[in-house]
Amino acid sequence: MHVLREMLPSKDHLAKLLRLALPVATVQVGVIFMGAVDAVMVGHVSATDLAAVALGNVYFFMTVSFGLGTLFALDPVVSQAFGAGDRAGIARAVQRGLVLALGLAVLSSLLLIPGRPLLTALRQPLDVVPLAADYALVSIPGVLPFYVFVAFRQSLQSMGKVAPIVVAIVLANLANVFFNWVLIFGNLGAPAMGAVGSGWATTLSRWFMVIALLGIAWPLLAPYLRPLRRDAIRLGPLWRMFRLGAPIGVQVLLEFGVFGVIAVLMGSLGTVSMASHQVAINLASLTFMAAVGVTQAATVLVGQAVGAGDAASARRSAGAGLVVVSVLMTVTGVTFLTLPGVLARIYTPDAAVVALATTLIPVAGIFQIFDGLQAVASGVLRGVGDTFAPMISNLIGFWLIGLPVSLYFGFARGLGPIGLWWGMAVGLGAVAVALLIRVRIRFGRELTRLTV
Repeated sequence: MHVLREMLPSKDHLAKLLRLALPVATVQVGVIFMGAVDAVMVGHVSATDLAAVALGNVYFFMTVSFGLGTLFALDPVVSQAFGAGDRAGIARAVQRGLVLALGLAVLSSLLLIPGRPLLTALRQPLDVVPLAADYALVSIPGVLPFYVFVAFRQSLQSMGKVAPIVVAIVLANLANVFFNWVLIFGNLGAPAMGAVGSGWATTLSRWFMVIALLGIAWPLLAPYLRPLRRDAIRLGPLWRMFRLGAPIGVQVLLEFGVFGVIAVLMGSLGTVSMASHQVAINLASLTFMAAVGVTQAATVLVGQAVGAGDAASARRSAGAGLVVVSVLMTVTGVTFLTLPGVLARIYTPDAAVVALATTLIPVAGIFQIFDGLQAVASGVLRGVGDTFAPMISNLIGFWLIGLPVSLYFGFARGLGPIGLWWGMAVGLGAVAVALLIRVRIRFGRELTRLTV
């Protein structure tokens, strides 16, 4: 109870977190909004195209999730260096992050190539596989700007400089709508490419996004990018940063992976099941980005406090994140429970897809608070450099508890799509409980700056 009392947030800590969380959440919502817009626009072409975008996105994010999580190592390293006033440490971290982004982009791009045989082997709908595989192929040129954007985004957020990211995201979303309009429906003389056009639009938007961010934030980034530091490419420090980030990468991969398996299982149940799953998961992902925004803000504030040697502030910042996310996700959960049909019809007019999605969305409403708590708990642990425990919690909660329950309810009990979603809810609950216990233990110990 002593630790819990120390984590009770003051009004100042709540206000500080909300000031940072709001623009960070805007950024996160903006990122996922691209996918939501893609789904809405493609959904008005056909259920097959919607299912192809769903499957193609699952494949893409399964491929890049490890690299995405690995680059999250920048969160504790940059925030703690910023809190300590160590400008040289920030520069080293940012430049090493870009080196890692380049290497990870090469690996991820190669893994996106064998889409058609892989998806066929996974017994996905035959009418969806060619479109989904082509979607993945046209996503390859967007992998590098995706990783570079993440490296810049995490670095700027860790320094509390979020405004340039918000502007870049807004501009990129406008560009994405325009590119979708041209390439999905064949406007301005372009061919109507449906799902594949959406893939090209997303790739172009990712390049636009990173160029816009670099242009807007250059005055902030330049002191840490110039001059190029010789020690930024030293293998020893690069390996230490990779070793810090790799458990986060595995954690993200495990989470994306289990949702990817669920998506594949949905595909085995038919095109309508896959499309309905995509509607529900898009909604859940959109609201979850608010939780991710709170998570990022809590990670930054905890890291900065640890870097400044203020353990008390670190604990209260962690508590502030948990309180705020509990309120936010309760509100979104109630919305999902009360308005599932209205929300489903935003995505598609297909009656069969709407009917099934309406049964899945309330389940997402039930697990919203667990999803938010596990995200913030993982984030505050990341702020103190604890990246291994969240990885283990994800492995046990999602893969050893959640997935078996999904398979049992979905297939053994014959509940189909809703059974698969109830398994995810159980898994999220298990991860949330495990991580909250770990937060209590870790924040009861001494909090010291990382050495990377």
